[in-house]
Order: sequence, then structure tokens, then C-alpha cells
Amino acid sequence: MSNIPTLSVSNVSCGYGEALIVREVSFDIQPGQIITLLGKNGMGKTTLLKALMGFLPLRHHGQVSMFGNVTTGLPPHEIARRSVAYTPQEQALFQDLSVEENLRLGMRDDKGFEDGLAHVAQAFSFIPERRKQRAGTLSGGEQKMLLVARALMSKPSLMLIDEITEGLQPSVIERLAVVLKAQRDAFGTAILLIEQHIGFALSVADAYLLFKSGEIIDRGLAGDADAEKQIVEHLSL
Repeated sequence: MSNIPTLSVSNVSCGYGEALIVREVSFDIQPGQIITLLGKNGMGKTTLLKALMGFLPLRHHGQVSMFGNVTTGLPPHEIARRSVAYTPQEQALFQDLSVEENLRLGMRDDKGFEDGLAHVAQAFSFIPERRKQRAGTLSGGEQKMLLVARALMSKPSLMLIDEITEGLQPSVIERLAVVLKAQRDAFGTAILLIEQHIGFALSVADAYLLFKSGEIIDRGLAGDADAEKQIVEHLSL
């Protein structure tokens, strides 16, 4: 396994207009590693993710690198071409397009579509039989699973996932945990998982970062016996 981090975030600050939301954030994700970024709403987690994907400019002297190459200043579509998949928190499906058409949007080109479909069918068995169905007619849980399936279509080396469990039933959350760990194990995919669902996040991740007011205030191993207790105590302050 390479010693070069899949994602390296160094002194990243960003925000909207004059407002600085994220301040001097630094961390690395190694190949095949899953890291979860935990925190309450309004702490800057989504803002950070948008900056990593090139939707927001960095402030000051911060830098983002992926696979050993600096991506600071690149537009989102250029970053996505580097085997990076982004699953945003806000509704990102095209409701009037079919399941298949939404999946095709996750491919860099049409080559390998059937192979990609077979891959996601192993994770979400309902997708092949619904491929012609309009995405907007799927249940809420199925739409979230379709979002993840679209990200998996190109078998990315890095996934950035924002609050995927929000509003989901426990059975769907359990399924997503299995799928993400299987993706890591099969392809060495590195994952940055933005979450508020502490149990889900710790069940999937190798390590956690605790985010508050735009800064990392604590970090540790997800498997530590007191990890959940520490996180809950921090979030209750």
C-alpha cells in the first residue's frame, strides 16, 4: 500500500463572503482508510467538504492534495476526474431522470456502465429491476442508496460523503455501513464520512475527527472503548 496519503488537508480555511467558517484544519487520509468527521449542525463540516471538492476557494495559505498531487484551485469536475466521488448532503438526484440515467451521471464515460451496474447491484439489489423507474418515485431510503450507488459506479479511489444517514431507517443505515466497508475492503477506497450519527460513523470508520466551530477539537481511533463517550461529552458542551 502506498505511503502517499489519498487525501491531505493542510491548514485549510474557507467560508462564504467575508465570513470565515473553517479555520486551519489539517488531517490526512491514507489509502483504504475511513475517517469520520463528527459534529453538530452549523459547525462547518459541509463547508469544509465543499472546499475540498473545489466548490469554495481556500483562504490564506491552506492546501489540499489528493494522491500526492495538489488540487487547490481546481474546479470540481477536474477533481472528480481524479477518481473522486462526492455525495452531497442536499438532494442531488435528478428527480425526473430514471435510475439508470442518474447512475450514468456517476460515470466519466459510458464505457463500463454494465460492469458498474453489476457492481452496485451487489450492494443494492433493487437497482437493476428499477433501472427504468423515475428516481423521484423512489422512497427516501432508496434515493439515498441511489446516491451512494452513483458514487460507486466508477469504483472511486476516494469518496467524500456528507450526512448520508439523515432521516433514514435503521435497516437502511445498517445496509449502508456494510456497503461502505465492503467498498473499502474490495477496492482500497479511502472515505471521508461527514456524520452526526455517532454509532453508524464509529461502526464504519477507522478514526474520527471531532469538529466544532470550524475547527478540529479532538481526534482518536473509532475502535477505542471510550470513543463514543468522549464524543458525546464534547458535543454536549
